[in-house]
Amino acid sequence: MLIISIDPGISGSICFFNDGKILEVIEMPTMTDGKKNKKQVNGSQIFNEISKRINNLQNDDIRVVIEQVSAMPGQGVTSMFNFGQSFGILKGICSAMQLPVYFIRPAKWKKYFNLINSQKDASRTRAIEIFPYFSSQLSKKKDTNKADAILIASFYYETYKIKD
Repeated sequence: MLIISIDPGISGSICFFNDGKILEVIEMPTMTDGKKNKKQVNGSQIFNEISKRINNLQNDDIRVVIEQVSAMPGQGVTSMFNFGQSFGILKGICSAMQLPVYFIRPAKWKKYFNLINSQKDASRTRAIEIFPYFSSQLSKKKDTNKADAILIASFYYETYKIKD
């Protein structure tokens, strides 16, 4: 079963995970928007990235797991709107592709990996511990979002494989 886990948002990542192994992790495809060159999620490119990796699979063999995000305290109105827009784009793409989508709250997967109340970078350290063969892809501090996507996939694989 191919698990496509997504850490949503402009700086998020998409992990392609199969039978307990990381196949690939990509940064969230983005594009510039408007005169100020602000970034937004590139829905068309997300569709292309997912499509080229699932072309020979039946939808029954695929699970898309998206982190169930919500507004965070202290976050500005505009950034909350943009974050929600990115989340909606991801939901819409997966729905249009008729892929089975599951949502997992951050608290659930973070508790599983003992990351509640830890530093943001702790997920990167944890992903390297679990998947040392992928450590070269997680060498930078900005790779935390890749690590989050990896851990979301791993959480789903380890906790839901019996039920599927």
